[in-house]
Amino acid sequence: MLPPKIVILGVGNLLLSDEGVGVHVAHELMKMNLPPEVSVVEGGTDGFGLLNIIMEANRLIVIDAVKGGAAPGSIYRFDIGEVRNCPSGFKTSVHQIGILEVLDLSELIGKTPYTTVIGIEPKSLEMGMELSPEVNAKIPRVIKLIMHELKIDIRHQIVP
Repeated sequence: MLPPKIVILGVGNLLLSDEGVGVHVAHELMKMNLPPEVSVVEGGTDGFGLLNIIMEANRLIVIDAVKGGAAPGSIYRFDIGEVRNCPSGFKTSVHQIGILEVLDLSELIGKTPYTTVIGIEPKSLEMGMELSPEVNAKIPRVIKLIMHELKIDIRHQIVP
């Protein structure tokens, strides 16, 4: 029996400062020695182009900028069912085609992985490739949360 395929998907637009936080987290995870069943994908703003990656996963963790109204750098964690039940003022993605629409399509086709969204409240969505200090400071905490989700000991995962 094959081990479950786990995909960590960092999404966002690198050109809009904190909107790219998911991609920045993915880049950091790519430097780590993760188990073979874990794939890290830089999803950028591919939207529906990510459908095949999502449908091949048994477990999906999405990292994205999330506007929830809290202080910049605040971290949110939701299972996908909880995200769908959020009030309409709570924006789960700040790009054009959100991951929710892609997951809804995968459900229509017939296969949606168990999905968790880890979101980081952006400070700036201005043009620029640098994260704000508040958001950048949270990347190590986000990585620890991902490892906790996967039950991986982060101390043994850093590639020398």
